[in-house]
Amino acid sequence: MTNTNVARFLDQQVKNNPDAPALKIPRRNKKALHYQTYSFRELDNLVGLRRKALQEQGIRTGTRTLLLVKPGLDLIVTVFALFKEGAIPIVIDPGMGLRGFLRCVRHTRPEALVAIPLGQIVSRVFWRNFDSVQHRLWIRRGALAGNTPDRPSEPAVLRENKDIAAILFTSGSTGPAKGVTYTHGMFDAQVRLIRDTWEIQPGEVDLPMLPVFALFNPALGMTTVIPEINPSRPATVDPAKIIQALEQESITNSFGSPVLWKIITSYAEEKGLHLPGPRRILMAGAPVPASLHAKVQKHIPGARTFTPYGATEALPVSSISGEEVLLKTSALTRQGKGTCVGRPVKGMEVRVIDWAEGPRKQVRSEDFLPPGTIGEIIVRGPVVTETYDQLPEATAKAKIPSDQGIWHRMGDMGYFDEEGLLWFCGRAAEQVLTSSGPLFTECVEGLFQDFPGVNRVALIGLGPAGNQTPALVAEPEIWPRKRRDQETLLQSLQKRARANSLSAQLEKFFLKRKFPVDVRHNAKIHRLTLKKYFDR
Repeated sequence: MTNTNVARFLDQQVKNNPDAPALKIPRRNKKALHYQTYSFRELDNLVGLRRKALQEQGIRTGTRTLLLVKPGLDLIVTVFALFKEGAIPIVIDPGMGLRGFLRCVRHTRPEALVAIPLGQIVSRVFWRNFDSVQHRLWIRRGALAGNTPDRPSEPAVLRENKDIAAILFTSGSTGPAKGVTYTHGMFDAQVRLIRDTWEIQPGEVDLPMLPVFALFNPALGMTTVIPEINPSRPATVDPAKIIQALEQESITNSFGSPVLWKIITSYAEEKGLHLPGPRRILMAGAPVPASLHAKVQKHIPGARTFTPYGATEALPVSSISGEEVLLKTSALTRQGKGTCVGRPVKGMEVRVIDWAEGPRKQVRSEDFLPPGTIGEIIVRGPVVTETYDQLPEATAKAKIPSDQGIWHRMGDMGYFDEEGLLWFCGRAAEQVLTSSGPLFTECVEGLFQDFPGVNRVALIGLGPAGNQTPALVAEPEIWPRKRRDQETLLQSLQKRARANSLSAQLEKFFLKRKFPVDVRHNAKIHRLTLKKYFDR
């Protein structure tokens, strides 16, 4: 496909629904919650204003532009202005820590910087990491507030399907964060797959608790209600504020990590609340326990829950509903079968092959493993990225060429069952390689799901690969202060482990007050960091 641009979706909304609400920004006065609302036409006018500012600073088609702006109005307006100009936004999670962030900046070599004053100052202090920056646009607080010029933005610069649209960085949960190259054709396909898979209709109202998902809403015709949440520390959310937004704004759709929804539903349980809407809740970023699906359905009875499966490099890959988890797969998870992530979405091809550390130059049909056999999950389809930005070695390791398109190695272990359901067994980098064979995190940890007094558990391997000692680390709900109580909890875990042949292989048990987790969702356990802590 030629003559495309992901920003054209906004143009379509302006043409079809100019006065429909596109964006709602919270404005809180003590406990009262008000919103400043922008229609699709007003949003497009602001995009045109920001695009002109980009042009005045020399940011043009193809300019690699690092974004350091806060989620909400500024992020959405700036990204669509960059898309319309044909420039390339670069999005890095600042919550990964200064060292990791600077490494990503240094590697990706941005030509332009669009940032709030703090970001501009950081770029001056650490100027060596930003020495490629030639153009700067300062984003000052409140610059767009109340400023809605009655002037439509210029038409989007037309691009080719294969032209780079954006560079989005992975969370770096099992290794250094990498820049993933998105094309305009990929964004087109993502919008279509997201809309069709979850039957999203124009006019819906979304509360996206991951900022990047707000960027899809103008394309889907959904109103975006910006949540009151710190995107760099989402687990610190005040659930009362989220519930107030759910009740007040007739939310129909929301995306958030399982940690966020656990906080929200626990608050609802404590207060005895049963909430209206949303009718669709997507939970992802880490495996979602069946108990959370049940809790959401109890306190938000009109909601259907879904768990999408995918990665920054390929999203969405598959999906499963909460009903199917509760009625069918959760019992098998508790038996050590892993976490079911559903069936591949329409248009995506998913296979399982033998895991190997190094690059693979090809994969043949005879390499596909039969149902029930655990291996590495690979995917192919229109939303699969083809390269990492300026990382040829990482690209060679993660991508397998084929005549029908690039296969992406998910870096996840799993299998298909006889019914065609895909099961996730854990990250390949986190499997425990013992002398008697591998142990997989999701399979072992599933045996301890909903263990009394324990928030979550993590399987780790101590010692060198191939001869690792399997160990289980538990994060108590309330830390037992007395040594005697700690020993009692550890003995209870050991007793549960001895009841299953899979967990009977566990040799050591530990407690940890708080697990290290990813910065994006605050949900994905950093097991390799845990391993370093205990492997001394």
